Amino acid sequence: MRCSVLSWLMFAFGLLTGSFLNVCSYRLPQNISLVQPPSHCLHCNRRLKFYELVPVVSWLMLRGRCRYCKTAVSVRYPAVELVTACLFSLCFRELGVGCELVKALILTSFFIVITLIDYDHRLILDKVLVCLAGAGILISLPASHLPGSSVDMLLGGLAGGGLLLLIAIASRGGIGGGDIKFAATLGLWLGWQYTLVALLIAFIIGGLGGGLLLAFKIKKRRDYIPFGPFIAAGAWLSFLYGAELIEGYLKWMM
Repeated sequence: MRCSVLSWLMFAFGLLTGSFLNVCSYRLPQNISLVQPPSHCLHCNRRLKFYELVPVVSWLMLRGRCRYCKTAVSVRYPAVELVTACLFSLCFRELGVGCELVKALILTSFFIVITLIDYDHRLILDKVLVCLAGAGILISLPASHLPGSSVDMLLGGLAGGGLLLLIAIASRGGIGGGDIKFAATLGLWLGWQYTLVALLIAFIIGGLGGGLLLAFKIKKRRDYIPFGPFIAAGAWLSFLYGAELIEGYLKWMM
């Protein structure tokens, strides 16, 4: 019973966080404050009431339209809220309550913002990566005295950033600078082993996703397909399931 209540609380927390991540993904690329001006309709600029900001529910009650000017509100807003809630719930189910859950929720939030911004603007913001790196260093401080922990972080950054840098050079710009910095930043969170797992997954799902986009003619061969979302997905899976994936691979090799 207690676990069920906590699961629902985590889901609700995910909905609220998703609402904030929507704000971040819209305002950060435009250098707009996250707190000012308050939430408002992007078409008529009317300030929204508190009951119009309830995640998912408000969008459904208003039938996806502004209450004042009747302009359609993108379904992306409730979709991001629901996805965030589902990912938070999955993190809770896999990790339980503890430090690892806190890490997972922070990473998930950053990954969602990075994915949305890269999809919309084809860039990964340095200020987002700086915050991600800073959070990773702060969270790792309690374990920094343990043998090899700092070295693992350093090697993770070198492994992630270095690998994509080599690919960028070899492909003459096939990988963007933001992707390289993103991969390097992940090393502070994942260490070198999980970072390499994350990039391997990213390349696999990136290849599959790109192939599907081409097959369904959503994208053409010369169209740009952002790689940041695939790195984020690979890193999220590596954080949660990296140990199992590495163990399974070693058993398969034997």
